[in-house]
Amino acid sequence: MSHVAQELATQPECWERAAELATTHRTVLPRRGERTAIVGCGTSFHMAQAAAVLREESGQGETDAFPASEFPRHRRYDRVVALTRSGTTTEVLDLLAGLRDAGVPTTAVIGDPATPVTTLADDLVVLDFADERSVVQTRFATTALTLLRAHVGAHTPAVVTDARTALAEPLPAAVETLDQYTFLGRGWSVGLAHEAALKMREASLSWAESYPAMEYRHGPVSVTGPGTVTWSLDVAPDGIAEQVLAAGAGWVEGRLDPLAELVRVHRLALAVAARRRLDPDAPRNLTRSVILTTGEEAVR
Repeated sequence: MSHVAQELATQPECWERAAELATTHRTVLPRRGERTAIVGCGTSFHMAQAAAVLREESGQGETDAFPASEFPRHRRYDRVVALTRSGTTTEVLDLLAGLRDAGVPTTAVIGDPATPVTTLADDLVVLDFADERSVVQTRFATTALTLLRAHVGAHTPAVVTDARTALAEPLPAAVETLDQYTFLGRGWSVGLAHEAALKMREASLSWAESYPAMEYRHGPVSVTGPGTVTWSLDVAPDGIAEQVLAAGAGWVEGRLDPLAELVRVHRLALAVAARRRLDPDAPRNLTRSVILTTGEEAVR
C-alpha cells in the first residue's frame, strides 16, 4: 500500500482529533471580530480559501486567503494564520519573519514541530498525528481545515460519518477510465474543488480543472463532452447537470459533505494512478516541501 493510500484512509480519525483540539486552542486561533488572513502554499492555500469563507459565513469576521508568496504586506490584519505541513516552505517562512518584524500576531498550524516555523510564529497548533510521509497531501490538509472549521462551529460528527462512507463505498462506475475531470464548488467548497483538481494532477497526471459552479458555464463548459466527467462537490445549481449530460459527459453529484466528497476524489486520484501505472508516492517534478535557493528567490 502506498503512503498516500494509507494516510488518506486515516482521515476520519484525524478529523475527530482536530475537532477536539479546536476546543483547547481557542485562544491561539482567530477570535470573533478579528480581521484575519489565512495563508498557505499549494494544497494549504486551497484549504485557506475554504476556511476563510467558512469563517466569514459563520459571522466570525472579515477573513482573506492568500498564497504565502502573494500576501499583501501593506494590509493590516489582527492575526495571520499560516497552514504549513512541513514547516520549511520558503515563502511561508519569509512571510512569518516579515510579519514578526511588523508586530502582526501569527499562528502556524503545522505537522512537524521540529522545523524552523516554530521560531517564527507567535503561536502554534501542532497536528503531528496528521503529518504525512507522502509528497501528495491528503490528511494533513483536511485535518487542518477541520480544525479551523470546528473553531467556527461549522463541523459536526456527521462530517466524520460521511468521510467513512466516502472511504467505504464504490467510486462511480468507470470514472477512473476517463480523459478529463472538472470539479465544481460553491462558497467554501470552491477551495475544495481547486484542491480536488490539484490532487488529480499531482497523483495521476490527469487533465483536471476546477471552477465555482456558476463560472463553469462561462467558457469552461466548452471542454465537456464524451470521455469527460464533471463532479460537483456541493449542491449544484439548477440546470448544470442537464447541460453536462446533454453534452455526452459524465456527471457526479455530491451527496456527502463537501470535505467527504474530497476524500472520494482522493480515492479517484489513486485509482487513476494505478490504472496508468504511476507511483503516487513519487509524483513527477514534486518534493514534499518547496525550499528555494537564493537564485530561485531572485527569479521569483
